[in-house]
Amino acid sequence: MKGYFGIGVEGVSKPVNVGTLFRTAHAFGASFVFTLGAQYNRREGSRSDTSDTPRSVPTYDFASLESFRLPEGCRLVGVEISDQAIELPSFRHPRQAAYILGAEREGLSADVQSICDFVVKIPTRFSVNLGVAGALVMYDRLLSLGRHAERPVAAGGPLGPVELPVFGEPIYKRKQRQRAAHGG
Repeated sequence: MKGYFGIGVEGVSKPVNVGTLFRTAHAFGASFVFTLGAQYNRREGSRSDTSDTPRSVPTYDFASLESFRLPEGCRLVGVEISDQAIELPSFRHPRQAAYILGAEREGLSADVQSICDFVVKIPTRFSVNLGVAGALVMYDRLLSLGRHAERPVAAGGPLGPVELPVFGEPIYKRKQRQRAAHGG
């Protein structure tokens, strides 16, 4: 999969849920994880983050929105139940993205939503656990941006492996050959 992603939370009401989110992000290959305006207790979070994500993945703790920074070109995607949000199954994930979820009780603040490039929602009847919501977003990213065999028409799995892409020779070699053919 090309690109990268990070995932984090604004505020924390349950450190164990953040630990679960970070562990799942580690499993899905997140490039970084973060907290914003949170007093995340890593020791409590480690009860569910059995992979010890902060020791393996860059982990950023931003004290406030003013100190919040993302890599250049990285698009911020909020995950929030909102009438204006894009339903996740209809969303095209940016190649360089950071996903942010709100604490279970409060959700994303209006200030954070205002700086998001996109806000998506998971089409459920009611709110789901923070770790579950993050896992659904990361899985959807994997499905939409990863290389997987087409789903079969009938029930079951694909009949064969994904074919590897075929690339031509580098452009500079082609241009060299063209110049040589034209006496240049």
